[in-house]
Amino acid sequence: MTDHSHHGYITDKDKYLNRLKRIEGQARGIHKMVDDEKYCIDILTQISALTSALEAVAVGLLEDHLRHCVVDAARLGGDEADAKITEASQAIARLVR
Repeated sequence: MTDHSHHGYITDKDKYLNRLKRIEGQARGIHKMVDDEKYCIDILTQISALTSALEAVAVGLLEDHLRHCVVDAARLGGDEADAKITEASQAIARLVR
């Protein structure tokens, strides 16, 4: 059972939403660069920046998840703690692929 009623990132929700808006703008910019047939290396540079921005959001969310959801579950112990640790481990594995 996963409780999604309170998430660790909730205190930084506006920060995450602002970052994601910037990321959306970056993606639209890359789309325009391709449409305008800009130089390949310039497009790849922007893709690299976009990837880094997404990774920064992912790492922030993961850290918030570990500090809040996983720590809270670990305090309670039992199956919920094991499930949260497994969930976090799987999320980390997806990020490093």
